[in-house]
Amino acid sequence: MKTSILSNTKGYKGDMLVYFCDSTEDGFQGFVRYYAEQYPAMTTLTTTKDFTGKFGTSFKIYIDNKNCPRLLIVGCGDTKKLTLEKLRQLGAHIAKTATSLKIKSVGVVLRNDFGLSIAKTSTYHKIGSHESTNATLAEAGAAITEGIRLGAYKFVEYFSDKSKTSNTIQSLSLVVEDPQTFTSEKRALQTEVEYAHATCDAVLLARKLALTPNNDLYPERLAERAQEVGKEHGIKVTVLNKAKIKAQKMNGLLAVNQGSVRPPVFIVMEYRGGKANEAPIVLVGKGITFDTGGISIKPAAGMAEMKMDMHGAATMIATMVAVASNKLKKNVVALIPSTENMPSATAQVPGDIITFSNGKTVEVDNTDAEGRLILADALLYAQRYKPVAIIDAATLTGAVTVALGHIATGIMSNSKELLQKFHSASAETYELLGELPLYEEYEELIKSDIADIRNVGIHGAGTITAAMFLQHFVGEYPWVHLDIAGTSITKAESAYSPKGGTGVGVRLLTHLLRHW
Repeated sequence: MKTSILSNTKGYKGDMLVYFCDSTEDGFQGFVRYYAEQYPAMTTLTTTKDFTGKFGTSFKIYIDNKNCPRLLIVGCGDTKKLTLEKLRQLGAHIAKTATSLKIKSVGVVLRNDFGLSIAKTSTYHKIGSHESTNATLAEAGAAITEGIRLGAYKFVEYFSDKSKTSNTIQSLSLVVEDPQTFTSEKRALQTEVEYAHATCDAVLLARKLALTPNNDLYPERLAERAQEVGKEHGIKVTVLNKAKIKAQKMNGLLAVNQGSVRPPVFIVMEYRGGKANEAPIVLVGKGITFDTGGISIKPAAGMAEMKMDMHGAATMIATMVAVASNKLKKNVVALIPSTENMPSATAQVPGDIITFSNGKTVEVDNTDAEGRLILADALLYAQRYKPVAIIDAATLTGAVTVALGHIATGIMSNSKELLQKFHSASAETYELLGELPLYEEYEELIKSDIADIRNVGIHGAGTITAAMFLQHFVGEYPWVHLDIAGTSITKAESAYSPKGGTGVGVRLLTHLLRHW
């Protein structure tokens, strides 16, 4: 999406110009008085009472201007209560309105007070060390851009009607009307908006990967897509085939793959933006391209969603693209173990024992707890990089939706410092996190009578026991586990996130790495 930054509306030529209006009486009346001279039709706001400036509402006004025939007045409520997250939501409202009208070019007038009154974080995050500061005008502009880019997205690749589109907006203009503010903020605004676009491109890639069906995105094809984006963005991509996976003794990945006709892959993506001798941050993403549950087969209802069981992989591949696109000065590696989990005469069965490359033995009590088996191999492989930290993301447990619903991602870690970094990033991106404990008492729940550990726990705490299992394979390295089962595979769309395949984690991780 082409984006320009303008110093006034006189030079704007497009389909729609957007203004933000207060809902407070003084703010609303002042807004109308200020703009009524320039746009006489604006007086209809006070005469009809059809629009009050309530947050998330809007009012269209058609004007006699060949350069821009319509205005969209968007209610932002009380500006004193605005946050960057609310601006993202307003951006999404703009995108959906524009797309419904098939509008191709939009101009958004940034209020000068946005850089003075908008809190970076929500009320929830204004606790302890997360006390909010005010956002800059550049950050406000970037938040609106994010909402516009992400808000109207729909997965339209498989419609026969090729006129369908997820977002009709092709160009965006951000207008800073005050000359002094324009001069002082233009460069910062340009930087933040470019970052927002690059990051949103990556989020949309993750959504598309997650929503693509298994007959078009099986493990080998996922590896091809990683190679394609790697070549495009200067990321080194190495793909281990089944023979090389055997040579690496990745026995968890091989066990899960036993029931599938299609072979597994292990994808390694390496971005070197930091110093040559600097230890990398390693990202690990679960890449089950379809999960039937294996011999412990899932119910038929809702099984189609299991094409998205590789969302952890989608998130990490997309994060690598965002890191490279934004030219972050970090060394980052992504590891993606990928296979299908199928039932067949050759599939692993409950009661099987797997011996991992670190000597750890695992009793497979349930073949539908397969994600942790393939992640274990990747976590062990990650240690060869002597990383600064290991971060994994996986659609790992249904239990996380019981604990946190579809609102927050489950986060567990062996490092308080890493947790603090994640909570700070969450506060600004509003990708919400729900922290769960890893008390040593939970270890008892995954003990096996015939092996070192079982792949499922007993007596509840399913999300925690899954993380406890993974912890056996991270060594002494700082580690964070993100259970995205509830936030990646959703039942309903939200302001700027679609139903299912949300791209969760990409903005969070990219922000985290940018400010590491």
